[in-house]
Amino acid sequence: MNRCFSVQIRHAAAVTATAALVLCATTAQAADPAAAALIQGESVAITVQDMQADSLRMPPEMRSVVLQKTETVMQVASNLYARRVFAERAAAEGLDKNPQVAAALKVARDKVLSDAMLEQIDKKAVPSDAAVEALARNIYRAKPDRFKADEEVKIRHILLAEKTPESRAKAEQVLDELKKGANFAVLAKERSADTGSAAKGGELGYFAKGRMVPEFETAAFALSKPGEISGLVETKFGYHILQLDERRPPRTRAFDEVREELMKEVRTTAAQDARVAEAQKIQQGAKINHEAIDAFAASYKAAK
Repeated sequence: MNRCFSVQIRHAAAVTATAALVLCATTAQAADPAAAALIQGESVAITVQDMQADSLRMPPEMRSVVLQKTETVMQVASNLYARRVFAERAAAEGLDKNPQVAAALKVARDKVLSDAMLEQIDKKAVPSDAAVEALARNIYRAKPDRFKADEEVKIRHILLAEKTPESRAKAEQVLDELKKGANFAVLAKERSADTGSAAKGGELGYFAKGRMVPEFETAAFALSKPGEISGLVETKFGYHILQLDERRPPRTRAFDEVREELMKEVRTTAAQDARVAEAQKIQQGAKINHEAIDAFAASYKAAK
């Protein structure tokens, strides 16, 4: 057979095989969105599933906040891709055979699998929602003092940052506009340096004594009627103007106010108790080599 023709046949076969692999991968990704590649290299890829697995290191309440940003997803995926490429190179060079690296890999594997097992233990240990709510109500009835709340005020504020003559002059101008009838919430959105509360018209919500810096707290609790506005209040943050929305007298919080908090507490306690029970069972079958432990500790003392 002609040599050039033979080479062409092999090349065509390779192209066909590559196309088949790409087609299979594309079909698999269509069938399973978690397999979709966010970054694809020559030998490795970072998939949606990889990102989801990495996100487990974040607190649950932070995941949606962090991962809804395209730039953050790009950065995290890029970091994972670089790590995976480095890992492939390390394995190719036999670094995974190094005793210390092999031990570290085993520990990492233990953590991933044990975390999965603990999650399974948690799911089995936590009662149904109805049972959890019943236990939460029992806690509420058994310890009423726990749910007593001190007097609270609901405050809006406008902050002019920095304690400079210019900042004070701006604060006085805002105060003058408010006295002439300007809408507090509108001015808060336009002028306040506290961007978090400014977006809500300056609203800070309810708070009791002991939650704010002293000067702010004193001014807040000095207001008595809804709609009342303070004078300029100087704190380490700058100049504030406060408006009282509402005062709430000392009371016992209703169950509905603390329901989610108590149900979370019940679930957490049930999971923790189950974990402790399982850990105690495991420890019963373990033999502790005190001499080896002492020797290990001593080796680090000697290294100082």
